[in-house]
Amino acid sequence: MGGRRVRAASPPEALGGARFALLAGGLLVNVGTFAVYPYLAVLLRDRLGVGMAQVGVVLGIATLAQFASAPLTAAFAERFGLKRTLTLATFGYLLGAAAYLGGVGRPALTLLGLLLSCGAGALYSPAYRGYLVQSAGVDERPRLVSAGNAAGQLGIALGPVVGAFLLHEPTRLFALTTVLYASLAIGHCLLRPEPPLDQGPAVEPFRRVLRGVAVLPFAVTVLTHYLYMQFYQYLSIFVDGRLPTTLFGVIMMGYALGLALGQPLLARRIGLARYPAAMAAGFGCMALGMVAIAGGSAAGVAVGALAMSGGTAVLFLKNDLEALASSRRSATVTFGQQRLAVGIGALASGVLGGNLYGLLERADQLAWFWLAVAAQCLLLPPLALLAGRRLSRPRRPAARRP
Repeated sequence: MGGRRVRAASPPEALGGARFALLAGGLLVNVGTFAVYPYLAVLLRDRLGVGMAQVGVVLGIATLAQFASAPLTAAFAERFGLKRTLTLATFGYLLGAAAYLGGVGRPALTLLGLLLSCGAGALYSPAYRGYLVQSAGVDERPRLVSAGNAAGQLGIALGPVVGAFLLHEPTRLFALTTVLYASLAIGHCLLRPEPPLDQGPAVEPFRRVLRGVAVLPFAVTVLTHYLYMQFYQYLSIFVDGRLPTTLFGVIMMGYALGLALGQPLLARRIGLARYPAAMAAGFGCMALGMVAIAGGSAAGVAVGALAMSGGTAVLFLKNDLEALASSRRSATVTFGQQRLAVGIGALASGVLGGNLYGLLERADQLAWFWLAVAAQCLLLPPLALLAGRRLSRPRRPAARRP
C-alpha cells in the first residue's frame, strides 16, 4: 500500500545463459572467500596476538556487520539493479583482497580487509540469489535456490584446499585472491542485465526494510547459523595440532561437496517436506555431527563433517524456501532479511561460542564444548518452532467496550 511496484520479469528462459554465468561467478567468489575464511581464527589470533574469546568477538561483529546490513543492501539492489550491484560487490571483494595482501605484518590492514570483504558479501549475496530466482514459479524455486547454493558450496569446497596449501605463505594466498577478484570484477561487468520488471510486490522505503519479514523461518535461520557457525569457526582451532592442515582442508572440502551435491538431489523432497519434519532431520544430523567431532580423531571429525553436511543441506534450503513462501516482499529483499538472521546467529556463535570455547580450552575439556553444542541442537529447535509460530500469528483486534 502506498509503495511503487516492482515490475514483473520476462520469462525465465531469457535469463538461462546469464544464470549459468552467474552460477560460475558465485562459485569463484566463494573460492576466494573461503580460501581465507576458515583460517581467519588462526590468522587473527597470530596477527593480533589475542585470545580466542577476543577472536570470537571480532569474527562475530564482522559477520554481523555483513549480514545485518543485508536488508539494506537488498533494498539497494532492488533499486540500483541486480547486475550493477553484483559488479559493485566484486570490486569490493577486490579491495578487500588487496588489503589482506598489504596486511601481512600489519594487523590494521588485515582488519580493514575483513571489513571490506564483509561489505562486499553483504552486497553480493542478496543480489546473487535474487537474480537467480526472479520470475521463477514456486515449483522452480527449489531447483534454482539449490543450484545457487550448490555453486556457492563448490566454491566453499575448493577454497579451504587452496588456503591449506598457501596458509603458511600468506603473501601468495592473498596475491592469488587479488588476481581472482580482479578477473571476477571484469567478468561481472559483462554479465547480462536482468530484464525490466512490470508488476510485483511493492517497493517499500528503506526505513521499512524489515517489513513483511517471515517470522518463523527467520527465527529458525538464526538458530541454524548459531549452531552451524560454532562448527565452522572453531573446528580449525580444535583440530590444530590434532590433524594435519591438509587433511583438515580435505575434510572441509568433503563437507562442502556433500552439501553441494546432496542439496540439489534432495531439493524436491526438501521443498515438499513439512517444516517441522525438515527441522527434526536437519538438527538431528547436526547433533550427531557434534558428538562425532568431540572425540577429536580424524575419523570422528570426518564423520562429524559428513553429518553436518546432511543437516545443513536440509536446513539451509528449507529455511529459504519457507521464507520465500511466507514473505510479502520481493525475493531479493526476502533473501536480505534471511541474511540478517544469519548474522544474528553468527554473532551469538562468536560471542557465546567463543567464550564457552575459551573457558573449556583453559580447563582442557574441549570435548565438552562439542557435546554442549550437540545438546543445544536437540533442545533449542522445538523452542524456536513454538516461539516462531506464536510470533507469526496475526494479532486479534482488541474488543471494543459497549
